[in-house]
Amino acid sequence: MTNSLRHVIGQTLFVGLSSTSLKEEEKSFLVENNIGGVILFDRNIENPEQLFNLILDIQKLRPQMPSQQTFFIGIDMEGGRVQRLKAPFTVWPAMKNIGELDSPSLGFKFGEAMGNELRSIGINVDFAPCVDVLTNPSNEIIGDRAFSTDSEMVAKLSSSVVRGFIKSGIIPCSKHFPGHGNTLLDSHEELPVEEKTLEELSQVELPPFKRSFRARLDLVMTAHILYPKIDPDWPATMSEIIIKKIAREQLGYRNLVISDDLEMKALSQWTQEEISVQSLKAGCNILLYCHELEAPARGLDAAIQAVENGKLSKETVQENYKMVLDLKKRRLDTLESVTFDEAKKMIGHPDHLALAKAIKSGNLPDDLQT
Repeated sequence: MTNSLRHVIGQTLFVGLSSTSLKEEEKSFLVENNIGGVILFDRNIENPEQLFNLILDIQKLRPQMPSQQTFFIGIDMEGGRVQRLKAPFTVWPAMKNIGELDSPSLGFKFGEAMGNELRSIGINVDFAPCVDVLTNPSNEIIGDRAFSTDSEMVAKLSSSVVRGFIKSGIIPCSKHFPGHGNTLLDSHEELPVEEKTLEELSQVELPPFKRSFRARLDLVMTAHILYPKIDPDWPATMSEIIIKKIAREQLGYRNLVISDDLEMKALSQWTQEEISVQSLKAGCNILLYCHELEAPARGLDAAIQAVENGKLSKETVQENYKMVLDLKKRRLDTLESVTFDEAKKMIGHPDHLALAKAIKSGNLPDDLQT
């Protein structure tokens, strides 16, 4: 096992790639920094075979990696507007459609079917479901990405989707903690400010997260939202109060916390160096960077420097590294690789297409009515 500080912290980073194939400088960056995961976007996807080969090329770097770990391969696949994989993959309806049908067994089946398709192509992490309660009908950023305007409904359905993903072998990631359902501003562009108190959050926004935690969730994503009545200084991603006091102590969450994309404009008042160090100090175990490699490079260097000068504890980054390795050993080492010919049978599977159609139309078979 590696114990270089760069390799320890690098394993706790997710990074984006620039195109549909792996460039030499990207290979070097992944290997030299012992990067733990890659997130895929539309720019990385042309067709199923190309995507399968891209993921294969990433995983082929494993023997060269200092800690020789399988890569997390993540994607945003919620259904509806947030759907990176287009046809011939199954095109899934939005979470709101599932909410309208009020069927936990449907939620489980949906998560399992989507997860099986993702797994076949080599993806092992899905940044879904959206566990936000849509308390503001004017919130277009979340909108139909939420299951419901009702907290109990979101709790019931999101936890069933989480269990479905887990059954398929996918690591789900509930988001955006502690809740993005009441905002008007888009955190991709600016920092939303939420005036809710902890008591108000505890009544509406937090119960769905708690329920998904109880469904054995391994990964939760923070929101880039400032809650001045809870922490006047830091948005959730950078807030020790929100991550350590609320998620860990109040809700009893024991697994991994990942930041939302640290390159979003919501955080633009801070430097990449400040963002990475403060997010780790606050309790994020994994840092997510979705675009250029320059940002994770700066964030990684800053975290190393912060440990070396005592501003960030070595125990913190070592514990993050251990948690990542534990999750990979528990959830990724047992997954079998398949050939593309085998994967093709799962992509756009007739059963999945029928399920997606049933969800959209609202005509569920009898076994999914409850």
